[in-house]
Amino acid sequence: MGWRVRTVFVLICVCQFWCAGELAAQGSDTAAGEFVARVYTNARGETMPYRLFVPAKYDKTKKYPLVLWLHGANGRGTDNLKPISGGNALGAGIWTRPENQEKYPAFVLAPQAPEAALWANRGGKEITQSLRLALEILDAVRAEFSIDAARLYATGQSMGGGGVWDLLQRRPELFAAAVPLCGPADVNTAPQIAHIPVWVFHGEADATVPVAASRRMVEALRAAGGQPRYTEYPGVGHMVWEKAFQEPELVSWVFAQKREVRKQGSTEVRK
Repeated sequence: MGWRVRTVFVLICVCQFWCAGELAAQGSDTAAGEFVARVYTNARGETMPYRLFVPAKYDKTKKYPLVLWLHGANGRGTDNLKPISGGNALGAGIWTRPENQEKYPAFVLAPQAPEAALWANRGGKEITQSLRLALEILDAVRAEFSIDAARLYATGQSMGGGGVWDLLQRRPELFAAAVPLCGPADVNTAPQIAHIPVWVFHGEADATVPVAASRRMVEALRAAGGQPRYTEYPGVGHMVWEKAFQEPELVSWVFAQKREVRKQGSTEVRK
């Protein structure tokens, strides 16, 4: 066999090995201890890519909390990578750090909205397609895995922060707590969601989503009887996540929140 033939043969083998690895990674959609790429398709043929992190020592006889992560505008697309990388890496990855998983083994769900789409429909009666599909994925994951209905959490930044606010008013009975970062909010929804524990973050010098958006929402929640936690960073711009996800109490605060769930027959009653 000449050297040219041998070289081509080696390259083919390498390519086959690489492709097989790619196919195996795509097919292994329940791998534990890592974010796995999946694609959701509903009965209407609508699709949405998403990433799912399964705790490394997942035991189906136990109940696990789940964090729903809504990426910012730069996470949009179809690559199924941007929602957990780049500017979205901190928000998606803080929950999956080994030290946090050791204390709080939890699922993390990161759906991906398409280009030019928004999570929230502020002031609109209809939920956006993106947020509706994200909720459908959440329901599907809850049906597939052993998820604790009392420990579902929502968090997101920028466009995703606005999505969290909209999500809470669409499903005020669902989440145990939420962490919206620098997201636009509709103060008219405050009475509906004042009972939900939230920790809100914003940068005082944010030129993309003015800090007044969070200030007004926090004030409205307090006026409605809520007790929101609010952290505003002086001189910080839009990328508030670079500081918020370094807060030492954030992870423990989130997982300390729990909804009361009582069962009456086959119906869950949440407070």
